[in-house]
Amino acid sequence: MPELSTARRFLVLGICCMSLLIVGLESTVLNVALPSLQKDLDASVSGLQWALDSYTLVLASLLMLSGSTGDRIGRRRTFQTGLAIFVLASALCALAPNLAWLVVFRMLQGVGASMLNPVALSIVTNTFPDRAERARAIGIWSAVIGVSIALGPILGGLLVDTVGWRWIFIINVPIGLLAIGLTALFVPESKAARARRFDPVGQVLVILALATLIYAIIEVPHRGWGSPLVVGLLVVALASVVGLVVHERRRVEPLLDVRFFRSPMFSGATLIAVCAFAAFAGCLFVNTLYLQNDLGLTPLRAGVYLLPMAFVVMALAPLSGRMVAVYGTRPSLLLGGVGMTAGTITLTFVEPSRPLGLLFLAYALFGVGFGFLNAPITATAVSGMPPSQAGLAAAVASTSRQVGTTVGVAVVGSVYTSALGAGSAAGLAAAGAGSRVDAAHAGWGVVAGFAVLALVFGFVSSGRWARERAERAAAELAEEPVRDPVAVTAASESESKSGSGSGSEPRVWD
Repeated sequence: MPELSTARRFLVLGICCMSLLIVGLESTVLNVALPSLQKDLDASVSGLQWALDSYTLVLASLLMLSGSTGDRIGRRRTFQTGLAIFVLASALCALAPNLAWLVVFRMLQGVGASMLNPVALSIVTNTFPDRAERARAIGIWSAVIGVSIALGPILGGLLVDTVGWRWIFIINVPIGLLAIGLTALFVPESKAARARRFDPVGQVLVILALATLIYAIIEVPHRGWGSPLVVGLLVVALASVVGLVVHERRRVEPLLDVRFFRSPMFSGATLIAVCAFAAFAGCLFVNTLYLQNDLGLTPLRAGVYLLPMAFVVMALAPLSGRMVAVYGTRPSLLLGGVGMTAGTITLTFVEPSRPLGLLFLAYALFGVGFGFLNAPITATAVSGMPPSQAGLAAAVASTSRQVGTTVGVAVVGSVYTSALGAGSAAGLAAAGAGSRVDAAHAGWGVVAGFAVLALVFGFVSSGRWARERAERAAAELAEEPVRDPVAVTAASESESKSGSGSGSEPRVWD
């Protein structure tokens, strides 16, 4: 079967980027609509947390499963199924009569989204056999992430101000339908030569651990740490984690290979991803409420105010990637951690009575940090792994980003609620301006804590001791029997992306 033409390959890339755009937008576009959701659906702060977290929680839980499903039954088929579910769920979200149904439909969106980005990236990797062309394609793919971050607040604000928050979901429908049609016409089918077996027990334990932990965090401000419900949820979360570790260590083909955590670099990358994205999601959550409830901005103006952060992220993310290639991960990790820490600490001094320049400075500094920090996370995760395990390590790093987003909204939102002392929408509206500002400062303080942790983990995991220990861990993993039947595929794809290998995965075209 002849190779696809250059035009056809980049058309496939464009179709896959459409899915990345709508999934990325869905993670940020709803933030500017939070005050509108409060009013229209009589939502409490915890309800707003669930409106955001229900999507990312399901997305994080199913990423690795969806990736292996695409390898097994066909990537185009899985991609189209994900698009169809996402489109249906978006339409249902737009019709949601109350907050409870919105949360349910957002969870369905997460199911569809989990089938899009990891599978689409596999399609892109499989479509570009030449390493140089593949690197260019992945660079374009990465740039779309920055575009979605920048476009999300503006688009969300524009839609909320003009036609209402429900159009945030309606707009996904024509884009998704177009992507489904183009996929059927132009994207060839491909499968992995061998796919990992399903791990239903491991998957259930992952979902149970994340869901109970997030539920407990969100409920703490209302019920207290001594509540039987909260204690029970935390016990179930801990038991699920322990059960997951025991189960995965015994499986020949685990969903999550716990041996990876022997490497300080891999463990550090996982913790950095969780902390950095928790800070990012928590920052957006608090700032949306501050800009609209305390500064009295419209949703559109609130989105415009967030542009300094988004533009800086867009500008610096590619630069950080090039720095990683030349200087390694340490400079980008440290610059990112310092930038995010400086930005969030600056936010703790922001008040409505102080100059707006201070707020914009904080956003710009935070954007500098996030722009530098995001790029080296995957590189740090895979650099401590043997080549045969690089693909799975990158998948865990991607999952950690979504886990961080979910945890950030849950923790920061709960602290905000506790500081405010008003859980309901009516209570929030009745709270005085001083109380709301104090709550925002409390939330920003937690965001600063996440940023500091990201800096610390970046410093520790990129030092000489971590590199030496990672090399020993990689050697130990390489000496043990390879338990993943798609290890050669993962290694080939990873090496092709990094330029260190010469092969690519065997392709099965229809």
